[in-house]
Amino acid sequence: MWYHKPVINEELLQSLPNLKILASSGVGIDHLDLKLLSSYGVKLSNTPFIVSTDTADMGMALMLASSRRLVEGYQMAVSPDTEYFPADWLGDELSGATLGIVGMGTIGYKVAKRAKAFEMKILYHNRNQRNKEEESAVGAIYCKKIDDLLQQSDFVLLSVNLTPQTHKLIGKRELELMKPTATLINISRGLVVDQGALVEALQNKVIKAAALDVTYPEPLPRDHPLLKLKNVIITPHIGSATKKTRRLMMENMIESIQAGLTGLPIPNEIL
Repeated sequence: MWYHKPVINEELLQSLPNLKILASSGVGIDHLDLKLLSSYGVKLSNTPFIVSTDTADMGMALMLASSRRLVEGYQMAVSPDTEYFPADWLGDELSGATLGIVGMGTIGYKVAKRAKAFEMKILYHNRNQRNKEEESAVGAIYCKKIDDLLQQSDFVLLSVNLTPQTHKLIGKRELELMKPTATLINISRGLVVDQGALVEALQNKVIKAAALDVTYPEPLPRDHPLLKLKNVIITPHIGSATKKTRRLMMENMIESIQAGLTGLPIPNEIL
């Protein structure tokens, strides 16, 4: 599967009685019915670790672009109407700011490593607390309650899998807990955020800005209000989109397929 295609449903599975394994690109498996696949005896794999470095880089890129207002700056620099650069056109610095990471898995932890180099204070919320050595390596502080993280962070970065528990994890209540000077960054899945609530929060200055590599749907309808807000950066779900990583993803999928067909242990099998 590439870009969630083809759609895996019962009709397709019935037409493929000899199907043994499904290799899905990327990390997320929210587009798949695991019970349905299991009922047909089809094994499943994905490519979780290959994408982590590029996606962490993307998280930092969005944070920098939003804080330093790079898109607005570019538009000003190339506009035919620009006669001078205003001296009071300012952004925010990352150094010394507090980053709250929601979801400290492989990607979230790599974001923390990068944020440490920017001398950021790092908070994180996760289902399970990391061990002390891992926390110390990046200077991360565990928040058992997500509310504590939201209230303290200058930047809130979402790096969680989409599950029933994380569906619209960030809604009106959570956005109102954030600082009015805070920025929300989403590199996970669009449905982790209630987009209607986010639009209202951005319009009413409940939070300062948002930087999103994911939305729902993708792409957004061309008249969607998120596309009209100056305090939003949206990129086309390109967290893992580098030439090297996409090639490695395909190679990893082929390895899983070959293993599945020959009865060998399947790399990154989802059980």
